[in-house]
Amino acid sequence: MKINSRIYVAGHRGLVGSAIYRLLKKRGFENLIIRTHSELELMDAVAVQNFFEETKPEFVFLAAAKVGGIHANSTYPADFMRENLLVQTNVIHESWRNDVEKLMFLGSSCIYPKLCPQPISEKSLLTGELEPTNEAYALAKIAGIKTCQSYNQQYGTNFISAMPTNLYGINDNFHPENSHVLPALIRRFHEAKLADSESVSIWGTGNPRREFLHSDDLADAVLFLMENYNDSEIVNVGCGEDQTIRVLAETISEVVGYSGSLVFDSSRPDGTPQKMLDISKIRVLGWRPEITLKNGLKQVYQWYTEQ
Repeated sequence: MKINSRIYVAGHRGLVGSAIYRLLKKRGFENLIIRTHSELELMDAVAVQNFFEETKPEFVFLAAAKVGGIHANSTYPADFMRENLLVQTNVIHESWRNDVEKLMFLGSSCIYPKLCPQPISEKSLLTGELEPTNEAYALAKIAGIKTCQSYNQQYGTNFISAMPTNLYGINDNFHPENSHVLPALIRRFHEAKLADSESVSIWGTGNPRREFLHSDDLADAVLFLMENYNDSEIVNVGCGEDQTIRVLAETISEVVGYSGSLVFDSSRPDGTPQKMLDISKIRVLGWRPEITLKNGLKQVYQWYTEQ
């Protein structure tokens, strides 16, 4: 990508898209194309077609997606399936029609089977059953990967796919029920601190292990791959370390400054027992994350309180 290349960031207000947009601006790219949801409905094929024909982007970061935690995925599976399939199909197809030089599709670690060897290799895709609580979202993302690979095979496009682990960062969704576990806990502990609550209830047993990557690190990895990777096969992006939800909760409690007790509600679902990505592929390519979990949490909590 050159400084004056026409670069479209789809989903520039979301957790991932905003991090990519900030980094592109920081590195001096001066021809960034963005549209808000009210300006461009990505589920509308005609609107997307007109947008691409008018703007003619050379590079595309497809970070627009409907995302959520266990509760949201379990409650609105049809929405997660339909909206994500429409958005990614429209953007990928118009990228081909308008001769986009390169496209980056952002997937998710939930594409992998619920019970597969840890850490999870890219080769684990489609080798077993998915986690039921987010199956619709995972299937939509798998369809996106296969769409990119199919266009590469049939039309010779250069559409690549990155699979990030669990993410957190600025512009995350802090909804009390529909967010992912980390932002949900930040909000819960913050509100408990303000209310001087004696305890905070946390979904599940606290035993599942999760890996967390700051969205700024993901943005750095995504730009690295756009500049250094040209293959149809997916690439995992993570930090190479995980911890239990219990340890995560204790760390967030410390960062927030909450002094009450933690109560784990085992009647609530745990989700996948462990989910850590094998990041040896991107490490061999030459990329490493830089932001530690505790430092990242401090930054995100400061941003959250300022909002």
